[in-house]
Amino acid sequence: MLSTFFYSILEGTTISETLINEQIREKEVRVVGADGEQLGIMSGKEAQKLADDAELDLVMIAPTAKPPVVKIVDYGKYKYEQLRREKEAKKKQHTTEVKEIRLSPNIDTNDLNTKMNAARKFLTKGDKVKITLRFRGREMAHMNNSKHILDDFAEGLSDIAVVDKAPKVEGRAMTMFLTEKR
Repeated sequence: MLSTFFYSILEGTTISETLINEQIREKEVRVVGADGEQLGIMSGKEAQKLADDAELDLVMIAPTAKPPVVKIVDYGKYKYEQLRREKEAKKKQHTTEVKEIRLSPNIDTNDLNTKMNAARKFLTKGDKVKITLRFRGREMAHMNNSKHILDDFAEGLSDIAVVDKAPKVEGRAMTMFLTEKR
């Protein structure tokens, strides 16, 4: 049991506080058999006796239910299945990242198209894209004239993306966020 505890800590999952066998002290429990059939509501002692007769463990699977639900099952197999389900759920979840693309006010058309293709790739993967138009030196005086670059960028990706946050000036940069169309 102790080795299982250390194994689960190393794997990054903690052992849930699942009650088994004599740890279950409820007066009445709803019992589910080893093959999944409902055995009905009975006392905790009767349920434990049934589990002992089958040479299996009594595991509480729904402690908040009224009455609590217990299942007659091999505890080692049950924990293994639970860990496997958690790993599968982690594999399937996708975290949205924010990818940044930096532009300058005097960007050429071909360079802009290259940046658009990179943004298109990020958007199809499901990430958000932050487009930053950076100004240096004298470029600061012509900020309003450069807004069309961000508008053209958004228009070029309008088939797969929508503007999440409109262009906004923040210090020496103008930023805009794009997300994938749903």
